[in-house]
Amino acid sequence: MLPSQALLPAVVLALTALQALASDTFLAAVYEHAVILPDPSEEPVPEGAALALMNKNMDVLEGAIKEAAQQGARIIVTPEDGIYGWRFTRESIYPYLEDIPDPVVDWIPCTDPLRFGPAPVQERLSCMARNNSIYVVANTGDKKPCDSSDPDCPRDRHYHYNTDVVFDAQGKLVARYHKYNLFRGETQFNYPKEPEAVTFETPFGKFGIFTCFDILFYEPAVVLVSKMQVDTVLFPTAWMNVLPFLTAIEFHSAWAMGMGVNLLSANTHNISMSMTGDGLFTPEGPAAYHYDSATEEGRLLLAELRTHPRLSPTYPPAINWSLYATSIKKFPGGNDTFSGAVRKDIFTFSELRHKDGNYTVCQGDLCCHLVYQMSNKSQDEVYVLGAFDGLHGSVIKYHWQICSLLKCPSTNLSTCGQPVEMAQTKFEMFSLSGTFDTSYVFPEVLYSGVQLAPGEFEVLRDGRLKSKHSTSEPLITATLFGRLYEKDQPHPLRISP
Repeated sequence: MLPSQALLPAVVLALTALQALASDTFLAAVYEHAVILPDPSEEPVPEGAALALMNKNMDVLEGAIKEAAQQGARIIVTPEDGIYGWRFTRESIYPYLEDIPDPVVDWIPCTDPLRFGPAPVQERLSCMARNNSIYVVANTGDKKPCDSSDPDCPRDRHYHYNTDVVFDAQGKLVARYHKYNLFRGETQFNYPKEPEAVTFETPFGKFGIFTCFDILFYEPAVVLVSKMQVDTVLFPTAWMNVLPFLTAIEFHSAWAMGMGVNLLSANTHNISMSMTGDGLFTPEGPAAYHYDSATEEGRLLLAELRTHPRLSPTYPPAINWSLYATSIKKFPGGNDTFSGAVRKDIFTFSELRHKDGNYTVCQGDLCCHLVYQMSNKSQDEVYVLGAFDGLHGSVIKYHWQICSLLKCPSTNLSTCGQPVEMAQTKFEMFSLSGTFDTSYVFPEVLYSGVQLAPGEFEVLRDGRLKSKHSTSEPLITATLFGRLYEKDQPHPLRISP
């Protein structure tokens, strides 16, 4: 038997290890990558040329991964299209794709690279994870052969999938996700036949993963959170910012708050396509975020997150999003309204003509209520309260309910709903609510210069989005963005070409 003094270091070591496993926080990272793009081509390039382009991007990603690991990050998310970009036809993307196996095969590509045939991209990603002892999340392309016995098999006898992969700190493939909701223009890829709800367990929480446009739909986004009960969602994206409601940082932060989970959002960076904005978002608000529409540089972000956010004493309570709004009557006298377009969605607007007041605007089944007081209304700035209840989208149609206090680009009311980034007017207070027909509502507040407002607003249990005090910056928009998934139309494009 060892003397007690000899046992002490072993006991301390064991306790330290247990504490690490039981830690209620972890350090996470996301990287916004200025992707090196291939030259546009209708025809496939040689495999060597495709790999050379991908290695240039992976050189950049590897630098970010090393830096994140050196700072103590346990996991890093890199963007959608971050390895090869996007300028592809179905034919020209083929040399960039690899056959990615189901993770049940228990495979470490770094130590066994040829087990499933040549897979240099998976090998290198696996080695990045293994050599830096960090989970690595990346987006790449999967190809799967098929034959004439499959009635949906494409003419070229391969399925192409926009695919996320996750390698653990030993370099093992632990997750593979095929993007289910392709954005318009992604004709180089196929739709999976069935939606995938991909999760995996780590010593620092339960994770789920999906890609970009997926975040707007019930499958897989709501399924992962509501049914699979993940703690953190990994979100590679190539997000084109659309004001006033769909800039990356405002909607992704709002989604994390509305769904009550951590969201690790890694965006591509291409200012010519309005792609920027990433962050580490929590149920309480952004832990760290970045938005840069001026430079061409990538950016690494790190933040400490709760391993199990639902167990946090500061976890937001359940919200009845329509409780307050349905309990009050339309304010006496009503307000003059007019129609205006946010992109192609026709909103019902009412101009805020006074420095303070109560307003109600209705459209369809939705009535939006606003109480406000401006602190320094600029004479050349116009704000409106807007409501929208209907289907959004030209080909893929999905149902929104939106209540929004927003700034117009000019005093000409016909401009209301068009993008605007700067403002001068601050508010002493605002309280926004709506008669939503859904429990899936996402609260957004966006300040001048496309800045978030962490800690400056709250959502009450009765569904009111309220400022805690006067706004520290001029306001662009305060919005409650609701999704009625059950009213979405069937997807017309989820078929194989």
